[in-house]
Amino acid sequence: MLSLLALTVFACSHSASAGSAISVSIPISAPSAAPTLDPALLSAPNTFFLNALDNLAQRTGALPWLRIGADSEDHTDFSFRVQISETIFPASSAGTPYPEASNITVGLDYYKLAKWLPAGTHVIWGVNFGTDNLTAAFLEARAITDAFADPALAHVTLELIEVGNEADLYGGNGHRAASTWTIGEYVKEWTGFATNVSAVANLSDPSGPKFFGCAFGDSSHSTSSFSPQGAIASGLLESAPGKLITDGGSNPQVQNLMSKSAIRSSLDAFVPDIAAVHAQGLDYVLGETNSYYGHGAPGVSDSAGAALWALDYTLYAAQLGVKRAHFHEGVGYKRVFRLPPKIQPATLTHSVDNGSALAAPLAPHVQPAYYGALVLGEALGASAARGAVRAVELNFSDAFLAGYAFYDAGAARVARAVLINSQAFLAAGNGTRTSRNVTFAFSGAGEAPAQMAVRRLAIGHADDTSGLRWAGQSFETPDARPSGALSVQTVGVDEGVSIAETEAVLLSFE
Repeated sequence: MLSLLALTVFACSHSASAGSAISVSIPISAPSAAPTLDPALLSAPNTFFLNALDNLAQRTGALPWLRIGADSEDHTDFSFRVQISETIFPASSAGTPYPEASNITVGLDYYKLAKWLPAGTHVIWGVNFGTDNLTAAFLEARAITDAFADPALAHVTLELIEVGNEADLYGGNGHRAASTWTIGEYVKEWTGFATNVSAVANLSDPSGPKFFGCAFGDSSHSTSSFSPQGAIASGLLESAPGKLITDGGSNPQVQNLMSKSAIRSSLDAFVPDIAAVHAQGLDYVLGETNSYYGHGAPGVSDSAGAALWALDYTLYAAQLGVKRAHFHEGVGYKRVFRLPPKIQPATLTHSVDNGSALAAPLAPHVQPAYYGALVLGEALGASAARGAVRAVELNFSDAFLAGYAFYDAGAARVARAVLINSQAFLAAGNGTRTSRNVTFAFSGAGEAPAQMAVRRLAIGHADDTSGLRWAGQSFETPDARPSGALSVQTVGVDEGVSIAETEAVLLSFE
C-alpha cells in the first residue's frame, strides 16, 4: 500500500519575491483508501442561471443536483384552486431583507416548473411533514409524481423525495410538542407519512425515486436522540442526509471561515454519523450546508475568502465519505454561489446586508464562492461524470496549506492537484503579502510527471466581495459566461509552485 503523503517544511513563509521552500509527496497512483468522487460533489429559466449551471457541467460532465424545498417544504400546502403558487411573506427587516415565505400554497403546475431546468438535472423535492398534515404531503407527492410523468420533464430526473426538513427542531419551533418529540416518535410518524407518500409516488419501483430521510438540523451522534444512529436504532433505514452550517457566534470573521483547522473540526464531528450510515449500505449526503446561519454573515459569507472555504470544505468532506454537499441558497442570501438561484428572472432592489434601498436594481451575478465551485469542477474533470475520479488529501503540516491529488480511472499516474493557502490577506492588513513555495516528491511505482499546467484563483484580498479571476477570467458578467483571456502557465514539475496568501492553484500534470 502506498504511504500517506508527507510534507517537509524547510523554512517559514516570507515575501512573495522569495517564498519559503515546502516539499510535499504525491503518490504516483491512487492509494487504495482514496475515495471516488461524485461529479455532483458540490451540490443550487433565466439565461444567467442556466449558464451558471452549465459552466460547472462543462468542467465535470454533469450538472449539480438540486434540492428544492428545505425550510419552505414544511410551510407548503396544496390546493387544486391554485395553478402555480400563492405565497405569504413576513415583513422584511434590516437583518433579513429577503425573508423566506411563511406560507406557500401550490397547485398542479408548480412542480412542472422543473421543465425549465437543463437536460440532465437531478432533483430532490421535499414535501410537508412539519405541519403534521398527511393530506398535504399526499397531494404534494401525487402532484410531483404527475409532473415528472409529463413528457415535458423527461430530461429531468426526480431522484429523491424528502419528507420534512430539520425535523429534530420541530419540538422547538412549534411543529411538535417538545415534551413528546423524540427520535422514536419521529421514526413512527415519518414512517406513516412515508408509507402514504410511497404508495402515491410508486417509490417501491427499484428504478424510481427513493426517500431522503433523516434531514436533521444537527446531530447528537448517539443512538438515543436525533441522529442517523438514533434513527437506525429506532428502525428507520433510508438515505441519510446530514446538515452543517457554521455557527459563527456574535462576531464571524473571514479568517475563521477560511481556517483549515475549523473546517476539519466542524466536519470531523460527523465521522460517526457517516460510518453508521455507510454500515447500512447507504450514502451520506450533506443535504443542507453553507457558511453561517441566518442566510450568511455580511462581509464574510459573501467574501472572496468564502471561495477557498467552499473548495477546501467540499473536498475534505469527500475524504470523510460525504457523497454530495448541497449548499443552501436563496434570493437575497449572503452565502450563495449565484443570485438569484431561481428558475425565473429576478432582481434585488434592497441591500442583502442591511435592507437599505439600492440606487439601482442589482442584476443576477455570481458571488465569490462560485469561483470555488469552478476550481472544484476543473479539479474533478470530465471523468467525474463516469464515477471515475478518486482523490486523496495531501499531508501538509502547515497550518494554512491544504491540498488534494486527483486520479482518473485507467490513467497511469496522478492527473491533477489542488493547493489552497487559507491564510487571510486582508484589505486592512499591514505588511507584504507572503507566499509559500511547494515542491513535490512523488512516491510509489510508475513514472513521475515532468511538466504541469498551472491555473490560479486570483484574489485581491480575502475580504473583497468581487474582482476574483479564475485562470485569468472573470465570471462576474451579465450572463455568467467568462470574460478575459485564459491564463495557464506550463512549468517543469521540478520547479515547484508558489502559492500566495488567500490563493488556490490547480496543477494539471502532463
